Amino acid sequence: MKCPICKTPVNEDDAGKPGSTFPFCSDRCRTIDLGRWLDGKYQIPVRNDDESHDGDLLDPDELDPHRRR
Repeated sequence: MKCPICKTPVNEDDAGKPGSTFPFCSDRCRTIDLGRWLDGKYQIPVRNDDESHDGDLLDPDELDPHRRR
């Protein structure tokens, strides 16, 4: 595997060991990655499946199947 920041090969056997920086090759690369997250450079994409959705997920009558009508 390669370090996601600098692409240096990383030994996967070090994962979980005390002091391990896995999946990064060093503390420097791990800190760079953290800084990118904190600066908002990484974003999780959001996709709106139905933009016409009014916010109601269920009909109130469907919430309680034992409710008498």
